[in-house]
Amino acid sequence: MSDHRPSAMFIADAVGLDFLNSVATPAGTQVDWIADGDGLLVWLEQAELVSAEVLEKLRAEAMPGEMDHVAAQARSLREWFRGFVNEWKGRPVPSEAVRDLEPLNQLLARDEQFVQVVAGGPEGSNGLELRTERRWRTPESLLLPIGQALSAVVSQEDFTNIKACQGPTCTLVFADRTRGRARRWCTMAICGNRAKQEAHRNRAKTPR
Repeated sequence: MSDHRPSAMFIADAVGLDFLNSVATPAGTQVDWIADGDGLLVWLEQAELVSAEVLEKLRAEAMPGEMDHVAAQARSLREWFRGFVNEWKGRPVPSEAVRDLEPLNQLLARDEQFVQVVAGGPEGSNGLELRTERRWRTPESLLLPIGQALSAVVSQEDFTNIKACQGPTCTLVFADRTRGRARRWCTMAICGNRAKQEAHRNRAKTPR
């Protein structure tokens, strides 16, 4: 599945936070990887949330404009969740905050997951394992794995470790899993390198 946009950025150490980073300004110009239906399909495949086979099937069955409509819903979900993350990042989330997550729970309630016994268990086992499957009835079902990724953020991540990149124009967020929780940048290759260059320029300007 191809797309004219650069590859999406997966730097957050949590797919639900990477979803927030599906709009960013990596080279000074804003890129929205889910600006339309095609972009959403590519992002979901790159995020490994939906298989290429399922995406192709849903694309083939979609009505004209239907995928663009789902992408618009995904963008609304993204900005709603951004508000929640921005409110609580850097501090513990109290249990009362569950009231603010009703839109997410409503989405999750639409899910149609089930398990199947399949061949291919780990070596040394009886050769069988349980695999989680999902009924992909409509293009809107593509929102369900996104909702699951967001639910993993709110239920499993320590929000005191969720940070925004310190780059002055960067909008990326991440879960800081470094020792001492010292991470400051989305990546050293982008904002970290810019900060180093700026510090070098400032030192060069300082009279000796």
